[in-house]
Amino acid sequence: MVTVSDTKVTWLTQDAYDRLKQELDEMIENRPVIAARINDSREEGDLKENGGYHAAREEQGQAEARIRHLQELLRSAKVGEAPANDGTAGPGKVLTVRYEGDDEDEKFLLATREEGAEGELDVYSPESPLGKALLGAKEGESREYELPNGKTQKVTLVKAVPYTDAK
Repeated sequence: MVTVSDTKVTWLTQDAYDRLKQELDEMIENRPVIAARINDSREEGDLKENGGYHAAREEQGQAEARIRHLQELLRSAKVGEAPANDGTAGPGKVLTVRYEGDDEDEKFLLATREEGAEGELDVYSPESPLGKALLGAKEGESREYELPNGKTQKVTLVKAVPYTDAK
């Protein structure tokens, strides 16, 4: 799955779009099952002490939130190709970086959680401090970003390849 995001639109490959659309369709089809579970639990009596009822309502709330999220994501998604293999850090790329003071490289996917949901790599958002710092960096270039404790961390982009090329 290859995907590219910016702050306004989510770019998805056809595979990623199809996978998310299938998940949405299955969740919508499952609505009557959850509703039936709520009704069955409601008929058991006192709702204050009915754990099955409260669990089913919680499940329904989570499912509806996920449905809304997927609907919005797919509504604003643009289906397209992988980013160029140009050695520049950007969404949809697997970045290999080295932090100042470390001897080992770290590898991660720069994408949203939805886009990297099935991969084995850690996923960092382009909106994260590290993601923002690295956007547009060329291989070999160093950037700095602020850590939660207020200190700055220097990081060097070792390699940037499209997600499909990194598999």
